[in-house]
Order: sequence, then C-alpha cells, then structure tokens
Amino acid sequence: MKIQIVNRSRHPLPTYATAQSAGLDLRANISEPIVLMPMERRLIPTGLYMALPPGYEAQVRPRSGLALKHGITVLNSPGTIDADYRGEVGVLLINLSQQPFTINDGERVAQMVVARHEQAELIATEVLDETERGAGGYGHTGVN
Repeated sequence: MKIQIVNRSRHPLPTYATAQSAGLDLRANISEPIVLMPMERRLIPTGLYMALPPGYEAQVRPRSGLALKHGITVLNSPGTIDADYRGEVGVLLINLSQQPFTINDGERVAQMVVARHEQAELIATEVLDETERGAGGYGHTGVN
C-alpha cells in the first residue's frame, strides 16, 4: 500500500525497524528538549501529515522500551488517525514514572501501525441472541 505523506520535520520518513515489524517509528520534531514531569502529559509534534486511503486508519501506540525503562506511554493508546484527517500527526505522551523524562528532537517516541477497518451499520433491536458466555464480563472465564 502507498500512503502520501508530507514531511515537515528535520528527520527522515518513518521506517520499519525490521522486515517483520508492524509499526513505523515516529520521531519527536521539536526545537528544544521537552522535560516530561511525573504524571505530566504533552502532545509531541512529529512534523508529519498524511492521507490514508479510505478504509484504513493509523494507530499510534507506545514504544515498549520507553514504557518498560522509563514509564513513558501513549495516553490514548492506541490513538487513531482517521483517513480524512489532514493535520499534523501528534503523539500524546504521559510520564507514569516517578522521574522526569527528557524528550529530545528526533527521539523515537511512538510507533504507528496502519490497519484496515470496517464501518458498522448499527441495527436497533430489543433482544440479542443467546450465547454460552451470556453477560459474563471481566474475570468471567476464571483464574489461571
């Protein structure tokens, strides 16, 4: 699939780290370092603008290394970029650690996964069909 992208950052276009990677690395495009204090959230610009084809979305997800090592994650994970959005791709980061974390220009702050999706047609009804699970919710399938 080909995606049109405008790169107004000082960095190369996002790339897949390996041949089997699902996500493209997104980099911070900032003029000076940002210090993210504990429990602080900030929208980090990327300098990227794109036109996804209809029927696709881009999901902005945390980078596992930042989450494990520093407690930095994407707050609205996964963030969704719709096919008709033409604004700058931003990454909403939060610092869940006890330590300040510095984000530098060009740092990989998130990953973006492009995925196909469907739009559902909702049909109002009064009764749903029965299943073995029924209304069992959180923890319903037991503890193992």
